[in-house]
Amino acid sequence: MPENTATVDAGEIAKFEAMAAEWWDPEGKFKPLHMLNPCRLDYITRQIAAEFGRDLTAPKPFEGLRLLDIGCGGGLLCEPMARLGAEVVGADAAERNIPVAKVHAEQSGLKIDYRHTTAEAMAADGEQFDVVLNMEVVEHVADPLVYLTACQQLLKPGGLHICSTINRNAKSFAMAIVGAEWVMRWLPKGTHEWSKFITPDELFHLMRKAGLQPVDRQGFVFNFARFTWSLSDRDLSVNYVTAAQKPTT
Repeated sequence: MPENTATVDAGEIAKFEAMAAEWWDPEGKFKPLHMLNPCRLDYITRQIAAEFGRDLTAPKPFEGLRLLDIGCGGGLLCEPMARLGAEVVGADAAERNIPVAKVHAEQSGLKIDYRHTTAEAMAADGEQFDVVLNMEVVEHVADPLVYLTACQQLLKPGGLHICSTINRNAKSFAMAIVGAEWVMRWLPKGTHEWSKFITPDELFHLMRKAGLQPVDRQGFVFNFARFTWSLSDRDLSVNYVTAAQKPTT
């Protein structure tokens, strides 16, 4: 295990290590992320472009930006960020994810710095980034406030933190656990714990306590008729994503 593991939940890490080799199989255990990825990328790229005044039609709009994907898994977000010109570091506490991510990046001709480490360890080393992506991770850590504080410390002043997670209510239990794990079997049973889900208001409160200033939140909504995801300004009832800034002073 990497050093500074205050928020690492060993049981959660073991779940994802067991699934590591399937990261790039669009029909495998990570099918939900492959389906969600276009929607996630739409939100992420627009938030970064707005924050840093970048033109998304340019060949490499994120050139000059240093970006961390914490809990990077197999690199599903790291690779498109690298293609857009960002200097990308992908970090994951599940050691077996890293070789999978490295091999796929090499096969794709991309230079990405993948590391088996934690947010706390990187913060302790004084690492700094313009953007921290924190996607579908906070519901798996042992102490969300300590974890989010480390993410805040990893940002340069004025940096952007993008965090997605799952709301905690009856609908999220039905959709994210019963639907995704028990019925559709997109994920192994036990991947998520409903008690660890976080409401949008709770997440904003935690972010403020961690030293971040929330600026936006939207829902990821699944359309069963079209079998696609879309963004919603109003429906944050299950999956949702947030943007927050680190104050400059």
